[in-house]
Amino acid sequence: MKHLPLRRSARVRVSASVVIALALAATFAGASPAVAATTVPLGTLDGFNVLAATTVTSTGATIVNDGDVGLYPGSAVVGFPPGIINNGIEHVADAQALQAQKDWTTAYGDATGQGPPTQTGIIDLAGLTLTTGVYDGDAISNSGTLTLKGDSSSVFIFRAASTLTIANGSTIAFTGGATQCNVFWTVESSATIGTSATFAGTILARGSISAATGATIGGRLLASTGAVTLQGNTINRGVADCGPRPAIVPSTPIVTVPGLPLTGINPLPAGIPALLVLAGGVGFVTYAARRKRSADGASSK
Repeated sequence: MKHLPLRRSARVRVSASVVIALALAATFAGASPAVAATTVPLGTLDGFNVLAATTVTSTGATIVNDGDVGLYPGSAVVGFPPGIINNGIEHVADAQALQAQKDWTTAYGDATGQGPPTQTGIIDLAGLTLTTGVYDGDAISNSGTLTLKGDSSSVFIFRAASTLTIANGSTIAFTGGATQCNVFWTVESSATIGTSATFAGTILARGSISAATGATIGGRLLASTGAVTLQGNTINRGVADCGPRPAIVPSTPIVTVPGLPLTGINPLPAGIPALLVLAGGVGFVTYAARRKRSADGASSK
C-alpha cells in the first residue's frame, strides 16, 4: 500500500506530460514555418544580362560581360556601340528574345510562388544581414549595405509588391560563400539602381529598369513590359562563381506561316529560305479554298 501514492504520482506526471506534448503539437501544427528558398529556373534567360520589351537604351561606356542583350517585341536597341557586349550578342525581336520573354514569365511565377516567406514587411534592407529565405515587402529599398550570408547554394528571393529602389552608393555584400548567382528580385512595378551603386542578383521586373551612372550590376536586368535604361554601367554574369555563360545562339528571325501560331521557334529547317515556306503556306491556303469551293459546288448540284 505504501507504493500506491507513488504510482498515482507517476500517472499524474505522465498525464501532465501528455497534455503538454499535445498542446505543443497543436500549437506547431497551426503554425506555417518558413520554407527555404530554392533557385529560380531561368531557362534561356540564363544567357541574357539584359532583356526588355519596349527599348534598351545605353548612354556612355556601358559594358555587358558574358551575356546577351535582348528585346521583344520592341526593335530599338540604342547605344551599342559605344556600349560593348563582351562574349554576347544582341537578340532584337527574334525567336531567342521571344523565348526569353516566355521564360521570364515562368521564372517570375516560380519566384513569386515560393513560400511562405521568411519575413514580411521588408522596407529598407540597409544594415541587415540575411540568410537564405524569401523576403517580402511593398516598396523595397536599400539605402546602405545589405549583407547576404550563406554558402554557395544559399538562395535569396526578394519580392517587391511595388517598386525596388537601390540608393546611390549602396552595396550588397556577401559572406560565408554566398554569391550573386542565387539572388533574385521580383518587382511588380519598376526598379531603379542609383549612381555608383553596387548591386547583385537577377531583377525580374514587370515594368522598367533603370541604372544610373556608374552603377555596377553583378547579375541580370530583365524587364517584362517596359524598357531597360543604362548609363555607363558594368553588368557582369560573374563567371567565377556562376560558371560560364551558355553557348551563344545566333539570332534567328521569327517566321510566321498563315494558319500557324507564333511559337518563338523558327520552323524553318536549315537551308530553306523563309520565302519558300511563306509561299508554301499561301499555296496551301489557296488550295484549301479551291477544294472548299469545289465541294460546295458539287453539293449544290
